[in-house]
Amino acid sequence: MTGPVFRFAPSPNGELHLGHAYSALLNARLAGETDGRLLLRIEDIDTTRCTPEFEQGIYRDLDWLGLEWERPVRRQSDHFDDYAEVLERLVDEDLAYPSFLSRGEARAIIAEAEATGQEWPRDPDGTPVFPNVERHLSASERRERIDAGEPFAWRLDTQAALARISSPLGWREDGAGPDGETGVVPARPELWGDVVIARKEMPTSYHLSVVVDDALQGVTHVVRGRDLFFATALQRLLQELLGLPAPIYLHHDLVLGDDGRKLSKSRGDTALVSLRAAGLTPRDIARMVGL
Repeated sequence: MTGPVFRFAPSPNGELHLGHAYSALLNARLAGETDGRLLLRIEDIDTTRCTPEFEQGIYRDLDWLGLEWERPVRRQSDHFDDYAEVLERLVDEDLAYPSFLSRGEARAIIAEAEATGQEWPRDPDGTPVFPNVERHLSASERRERIDAGEPFAWRLDTQAALARISSPLGWREDGAGPDGETGVVPARPELWGDVVIARKEMPTSYHLSVVVDDALQGVTHVVRGRDLFFATALQRLLQELLGLPAPIYLHHDLVLGDDGRKLSKSRGDTALVSLRAAGLTPRDIARMVGL
């Protein structure tokens, strides 16, 4: 079966809200208009916050909206071996390193630098870039500390990764970025610093698992909220390093609350289960999100 492949990929760590409904309905509409396929993926790598109850709620809400998707559904928690294999490859190629620095220690380094007048870089979300002071630890020291049971995270060596890329890095954007970017958008993963791609107890992160899943599932079009626009740069870097195909991206507008802020799963008044209980219909939901 050929044609475009779209996917809606929620995390079962809360109830779906109007923003999720917009993204799911838009993916379904575009799949229908292009004679494409619609996949549902459950992104549940955070096994402490994701629950079977919330996962069942996702199926219930999407079914209520009238959406249909292909089976079987890919659940990320069933595929940690896939991510571990890719992580091992990045580590073996010296593109990832163990970072033992705690958040508190990182904040202290940043505070000390700023106290001397240094302007510490911020990532596109406005968060201070994590100090890369452990990038050049010796292999023996890394092994000694791992064997001693120190907690650590695997971080992408962004500098080394970019040195492996021979051609300009970018992606095709069929939506628009925060500043109206569309067409071929240059990717600047260096703005994020050395991001976490896995942890000692979990062999993946959002960025790593999503590029692996999109490739394995043959996803050709990634349609998602504009809040993930800048993160695409990191995912494009990982795709290039791993030899994975690059989907076409469409970052859509966010559904905002009355306060003008992005909707949160903690806001029960926009949860689909609450709106359904209040008597709203799927047609009402589609109208509320502009579809």
